Amino acid sequence: MNVTYMLRCGDGTLYTGWTNDMERRLAAHRKGEGSRYTRSRLPVHLVYMEELESREAAMSREWHIKRLKRKEKEALVACLPETVRMEIQALDSEKT
Repeated sequence: MNVTYMLRCGDGTLYTGWTNDMERRLAAHRKGEGSRYTRSRLPVHLVYMEELESREAAMSREWHIKRLKRKEKEALVACLPETVRMEIQALDSEKT
């Protein structure tokens, strides 16, 4: 499963990335090992994820999201279907 995701950092900023293992990647971010950006902005919370068919599609979606304005990113987060919100909540509440 390839996923494009957004994290809300401790300072309120949004970080966008992609992975093929969301649980492992989220755990790495939380330990300060996910990226230089999030390392200094802990804690992080998963607020958006989108499953895509291929690695290339996930990387492309990440690229497009990173070019959005903050207001547009917040709109993406706000309009997630309830099923995705529940999945995000379950992943975000796991202590790994």
